[in-house]
Amino acid sequence: MAGHFQEFEDEYLETMYEFYEHDKFSRVRTGDLAERLKVSPASATEMIQRLSSKGFIDYERYKGAKLTEKGLEHGQMMKRRHRLAEVLLARIPFDGNMHETACRLEHAIDDDLEVALTVLLGNPMLDPSGRDIPKSGEHLQKRVQSFTETHVPLSQLASDESGTIQALLLSDSLQSLFGASLSLNNTITSHGNNTFKVDGNELKLTTDIAENIIVKRC
Repeated sequence: MAGHFQEFEDEYLETMYEFYEHDKFSRVRTGDLAERLKVSPASATEMIQRLSSKGFIDYERYKGAKLTEKGLEHGQMMKRRHRLAEVLLARIPFDGNMHETACRLEHAIDDDLEVALTVLLGNPMLDPSGRDIPKSGEHLQKRVQSFTETHVPLSQLASDESGTIQALLLSDSLQSLFGASLSLNNTITSHGNNTFKVDGNELKLTTDIAENIIVKRC
């Protein structure tokens, strides 16, 4: 039950962050929060009071609630993880409900997985709907920077630069089309203009495909 209750707290803080994105200075009325979350006003008030006691929310009766610095950090983290999950789902063969699935995935993403997804997806700035993806915390930004110095989308290799294939965000049909050439740990060399050489074979890839292949610079 503790895990489920933590998810409820995460959802409230993430939703409070959505209000913050729209207006950084106004307080949020519990009635508006309840309507957004599809819960009763009494339930919203109870949770807001609980989050206030934990230091996530600054709550004043009859005036509403706003995120504290601690709450803002947590809400921003949850929204970042949700939108990273949506980017991931948009890049893989996935036909389900992107938003609902991302809502479930965001709770399973920890710091290590957030760093890995950020690197794997090329540190995206926008989600599939064109909304800004909040920045990660400063402690994670340093880890991401360390990884992105060596792990990049294939499209970012300079001409005559080589890398070993680390991840393929491609459908089975696309991978089959290129055969064994696009396999994990193969060394691939860029010749510019999305032309590459691997195992003696020259490949011409689209930008979309090249962006969905992650390599480690040699």
